[in-house]
This record gives sequence, C-alpha cells and structure tokens, in this order.
Amino acid sequence: MYTLFYSPGTASMVIHQALLEIGAPFELRLVDFASCGQRAAGYLKLNPQGVVPTLMIDGKAMVESSAILMMLADRHPESHLAPAVGTPERDALYQWIVFLSNSLAATYRFWFYPADLGTTDTTEHTPEVRVALQRKIESVWDRLDQHLSMNGPYLLGADISAADLLLIMLMRWSRNMPRTALDWPALNKFADLMRTRPSWKALYQKEGLTDWTGW
Repeated sequence: MYTLFYSPGTASMVIHQALLEIGAPFELRLVDFASCGQRAAGYLKLNPQGVVPTLMIDGKAMVESSAILMMLADRHPESHLAPAVGTPERDALYQWIVFLSNSLAATYRFWFYPADLGTTDTTEHTPEVRVALQRKIESVWDRLDQHLSMNGPYLLGADISAADLLLIMLMRWSRNMPRTALDWPALNKFADLMRTRPSWKALYQKEGLTDWTGW
C-alpha cells in the first residue's frame, strides 16, 4: 500500500498516473495549497521543501517526482513502465527522465514562480525574462517534437514508458502559455495517444480536473 500526498494538477500528477498504470493499491492524501497545507508542520516533517509529491513507502517518505517515478518503475516491472535493466532502451529512459526534469521542469519552476529568480517583483517577470523563459521551454518542445517525429510515437519508440507519463504532465502545464505544446505536430499526436489511456481519464476524475482532457 502506497500513500501519495498530492495536489490536483501539480507535479504529483505523474506519480498519481504511474500508480494507476501499475495497479498497486494506494491511498490519496490531499495537500491543500489554498490553505497552505504544504507548509503545515506535520507535512514539512515528511517533505521539508513543502512541495508535492510525497510518497510513503513502508513508513518512509520519498520525495522528488522523477526519482519516485523511476523507483516505482523498478519496483513494478510487471507494469512495463521501464525496459529491462542493461538494455539500450533502459539507458534511454534514464536520459529522457533526467532531460525532462532538468531542462523542462526546472525552467517551468522559474516561469511559474518569479520569486525563485530573486527578482524585485516576486509576482511578475520582466518582459525580457519572460521571453527568455518562453524561448527555453519552446526549444525543448522543438527537440522533443523532432525526436518523436523520427522515433515515436513514444519517447522510447513503439512502447510507452514512465518518461511518457512525465512528458504528458509537463505538456499539460503549457496549456496557458503563449504557445501550447500542442502547437507542435508530433507532440500533438503524442498527446492524443496519452489522453486516451484509462489511467489519464481516471487521474482526471480522481483529481477533479476538467481542462486539457482531449476527450
């Protein structure tokens, strides 16, 4: 039994979907950002950064969504979220998860939270910074779209993997940007595939999400 501390639509989405794909029993615990639940003393004992997700495993708190994602794939090989250890496909899985975390998720953090850049105005970027961050994110879409157009439909080719769960979540985060990830044709095709999965539909239902469903 896993326990996932989550907030709808946030970085916990990828772990929630992974658990649904795996089919292992788990319990959801809502961290209410509206009431600053992520700053509650009890939660900070589990996750000192005050973010989600936190996944409880055998009484131990695991944090960092990409690390949890890879751990779940390792713990549940029957889910086929990761190719066999020692294969080129497994190497590629690690590459894509780290790339998405470092190049995309980290940049999103600055896009959504200007204060993290140490700006005077902690609620709004300067036009120059906003454009620079947008270009950085769109350059990642360029690379991913090219890769998927040549090697898709999924990041590892014909078969879905944990990296695809991370990518679809990050694509969803672009929905209110000047250009959504769906403006890139191969990424659009990828999103259509991912959004038909039962795990995606169940995720939306359980988290009460309504936008960017595609169905």
